[in-house]
Amino acid sequence: WTGFLGGHPQAKTPKMDALAGLGVNFTNAHCVAPGCSPSRNALLFGVEPFHSGLYPFYKPVPESIRATRKSLPQFFRESGYQTFGAGKIHHASKGFPAEWTDYHKPEWHKLEYNPEAGYQIGKSRKMAFCPTRNPLEEHPDYKVASYGLEVLSKTHDQPFFLAVGIVKPHLPFVCPQQFFDLYPDPIQPPPIQLGDHDDIPWAGRSMAKISDDFRFRTDEAWERVRRSYLACISWADFNVGRVLDALAASPYADNTIVVLWSDHGYHQGEKRSFRKFSLWEEATRVPFIIWDTREQGAPQGRICREAVSLIHVYRTLVDLAGLEPPSDVEGVSLAPQLKDPSIPIAAPAVTTWGRGNYTARTEEWRYTRYFDGSEELYSHTDDPNEWANLAGDGKWNAVKEQLAPFFPDADKGEEALMLDVKQLERWSITGADKPNLQPLKKSW
Repeated sequence: WTGFLGGHPQAKTPKMDALAGLGVNFTNAHCVAPGCSPSRNALLFGVEPFHSGLYPFYKPVPESIRATRKSLPQFFRESGYQTFGAGKIHHASKGFPAEWTDYHKPEWHKLEYNPEAGYQIGKSRKMAFCPTRNPLEEHPDYKVASYGLEVLSKTHDQPFFLAVGIVKPHLPFVCPQQFFDLYPDPIQPPPIQLGDHDDIPWAGRSMAKISDDFRFRTDEAWERVRRSYLACISWADFNVGRVLDALAASPYADNTIVVLWSDHGYHQGEKRSFRKFSLWEEATRVPFIIWDTREQGAPQGRICREAVSLIHVYRTLVDLAGLEPPSDVEGVSLAPQLKDPSIPIAAPAVTTWGRGNYTARTEEWRYTRYFDGSEELYSHTDDPNEWANLAGDGKWNAVKEQLAPFFPDADKGEEALMLDVKQLERWSITGADKPNLQPLKKSW
């Protein structure tokens, strides 16, 4: 729901819109996984979940991964860079010592909510959708951006890598009142079709957060939720702008590569769902902009419509820095697309949500296959809202056959795991003698 992606007609994101005009706006970009932790682990370590095993939420990252792989900031640090981080980079807001020269340690302030001006479910600190009463300086994202300003204001005698992790619009949807004031008019709902789930297989329907949709409908709260979401996006835009303005005023304005990305998308009632955690467009599509300030005189308003995955970020940054990435880093460099956004990318953008659930996105198609073999297929040429599942129509088998090879061949392993789980259920029901389960537990 940003201006530069045309995601909502009322969205106000002037700073990010300006950045999109300066760099290359990847309008068909998709996360590696529609959840904070697996998405960030994939991007920062350059490895797909089906190759790392990092499907669920990990905080901190397992030592087994750190022992065998170098994260993006760690790679830059070991390549002679100073590395500075703040806010949410990994899923946790703390830095790993091998990665960072310095990591921001903010002073904590409790935010005071104003639910009377919005919506809050009981006294939940997370399920709040309302303005805050605190001054700007007491908000975490303001502090994180201020750290970025501080780094950019200093003189550095070696190259540096700066990661500024702005949390909003993550739940709770709370931010200063002035950003709610940007949206005084009724909020236009997104396109929603009744009966949207009728042609979706059970595995897909189970990913929709229908309980949230039911509560918001019952409380007549959807408009307040969506207004809060837009306000938080504008608040994020404000802080992105502060960092970009500081870059423009710094000695590094013409020698910096800027990447803006989001770890996943978000449902606001589409597919009767709220939050992320699905393999539909609303959850996988993300903002993604790259601006190489060293390209003086580059044309503005460059758009790449190729389907791209955030798995490419690691190799792209390392390539643009003139370095050689570790051999186990996946993805490809997008440096060619920065020169010519029309250059095609050989592979679709693949998103994973749990072992066995994959979706492949091209410029025209989305093909999804779940752990039980059920499928969805959508034509984004004719059906951008993904309302008509074509997977059961044999007319389109050739499309599925073209995209299926990009999914991992893990069916046999998944089938065995499902049988093991069913066997465990039988043992618990019948009270039969149980074998030694330690090897099975370790494999899990």
